[in-house]
Amino acid sequence: MAVKRVLQYGEKSLREPSKEVHKVSKKIQELVQDLLETMYAKNGVGLAAPQIGVNLRVFVIDVSKNDEPLNPMVFINPKIIKKTGATVAQEGCISFPEAYTDVKRYANVMVKALDKHGRPFVLEAKDGELLSRAIQHENDHLDGILFIDHCVNRFEADKVLAEHNLPPVDPELLIDGPESEGK
Repeated sequence: MAVKRVLQYGEKSLREPSKEVHKVSKKIQELVQDLLETMYAKNGVGLAAPQIGVNLRVFVIDVSKNDEPLNPMVFINPKIIKKTGATVAQEGCISFPEAYTDVKRYANVMVKALDKHGRPFVLEAKDGELLSRAIQHENDHLDGILFIDHCVNRFEADKVLAEHNLPPVDPELLIDGPESEGK
């Protein structure tokens, strides 16, 4: 297995929807290992297959803190089946080196997926924790959606992108985020 090149913002394939995995084969398990090795090498929290040029519905996440043992999580053919609440926090992405902006996400999500052995599981991430945000962020990559499409302030996001010589947000791709409850 190997550390792979991560596609950067502006590369067209980041905007393409991914295909479902039909069988969790040895090749898929090798892809998972490549994703994990690349994510750790880039000090990321998550990485989706499209970010390394593989158009399949697979992503990995590890939200463990520096003083904790690694806790990699594998999601194959994930589907968010429940989402509630709203939260705003700063996000970045390995495909946008050093660029961060405020993004609105659901606070709570429930996802069903297959693990690296092809076994189904359901996971609930609550209270706007990093895990909830990471699941949504990586799942978006599988649909050709990028974190800047959820930005709270397009003009602030454009400023941050310009500072890193990246193209501006495409206003046609902006997504209305979840509504804050009780407001």
